[in-house]
Amino acid sequence: MYEYHIEGGFPIKGTVKASGNKNAALPCIAAVLMTKDKVTLRNIPDIEDTCVMIHILESMGVKAENPEPNVWVFDASGAIKPEVPVDLAKKIRASILFAGPLVARCGKANLSSPGGDGIGRRRIDTHLLVLEELGARFTMDGRLSFSANKLIGNDIFLDEASVTATENAVMAASLADGQTILTNTASEPHVRDLCNLLNAMGADISGVGSNILTINGVKELHGADFTIGSDYMEIGSFIGLAAATHGSIKITGVNQRDMRCIRLGFARLGITWQTEDDAIIVDNNQVMQVSPDLGGMIPKIDDAPWPGFPPDLTSIMTVVATQVKGTVMIHEKMFESRMFFVDKLIGMGARIILCDPHRAVVSGPSPLSGTDLVSPDVRAGMAMVIAAMSARGESRIKNVYQVERGYEHLTEKLQMLGAHIERVSV
Repeated sequence: MYEYHIEGGFPIKGTVKASGNKNAALPCIAAVLMTKDKVTLRNIPDIEDTCVMIHILESMGVKAENPEPNVWVFDASGAIKPEVPVDLAKKIRASILFAGPLVARCGKANLSSPGGDGIGRRRIDTHLLVLEELGARFTMDGRLSFSANKLIGNDIFLDEASVTATENAVMAASLADGQTILTNTASEPHVRDLCNLLNAMGADISGVGSNILTINGVKELHGADFTIGSDYMEIGSFIGLAAATHGSIKITGVNQRDMRCIRLGFARLGITWQTEDDAIIVDNNQVMQVSPDLGGMIPKIDDAPWPGFPPDLTSIMTVVATQVKGTVMIHEKMFESRMFFVDKLIGMGARIILCDPHRAVVSGPSPLSGTDLVSPDVRAGMAMVIAAMSARGESRIKNVYQVERGYEHLTEKLQMLGAHIERVSV
């Protein structure tokens, strides 16, 4: 067990390279089950969630090698055990992503209810519905079991634009007989990465990046060498960190097109950046003032399915707003427990009204004071790190496993940027 000890009040400064996208790495790791050839995945972030996914693969009989940092070579040519161990499934929500590949390859899959962040109910109904539409049967008797003699393409309308359900459906449909049309799919960059990997493996997927995907099933997939895109959630977190600490940062390895909706959100708080090839530069001369809506109305930052503002950054924006002059509403629509962490910010001195489980009104700037904190999930955990680094005095953050599930080598990166942070064994 570890915790962070942070002495706040020190602006960050320096250059950092963006890590690979966690949410792209996880489905791509699951997809290696779909071929007996070797698959090389590059830019895989060295975080807890990817480690758990790789352990699950190994438990099934897949050989995994790590020849160099952030590069993994997978060999699933042997017999595959179509079962996700209970102890590993409970560590990570993405364990549900093995359902599609296992049913497609083995005709069956046995999983436990997935674990992950404690941010409210996260339904898996859409996964069940899309796999059932492709010809799979499922039972729930302590464990979640799927079986199928053959997967058949179908015209499917998803009941919600679920990212992981879209990913499961795409993987299963790639080896189904006939054509599948998926409508109301998620279109996030990580879904795009998975589709591009599958196409590199020989799949026939069109409409990539849109909300309608057409998949012509193929008999088999082959190996590929694929590079995961950068993690725009990590990038957004470091932008928020620089602004909240009145520091400056250069972030390299950025896909600028993925940052457009994020740029709009930060602009509402008077925060912007310059671009330079694959880099963004956040200086320490930010306006740091809420930009009101027409007529002086209080603006809101609300999340939405891609290409809207990412829900995983609403926690970050809540903390940043405490350091900005003016009032803004943060509206987190998707998860009913994600905003509860603001009680800790209020305890640090933030002026926040939690209207309900989804909405918080933030007025700033608020001087924060260090305190003891507990990370409830990946993004709120990172938000607490930003709050602690913005505060006067020392803060201690427990349950940092949750933070490290999504942020690669966080303490080392922050120390390199001048943060006064220590990772302490307790």
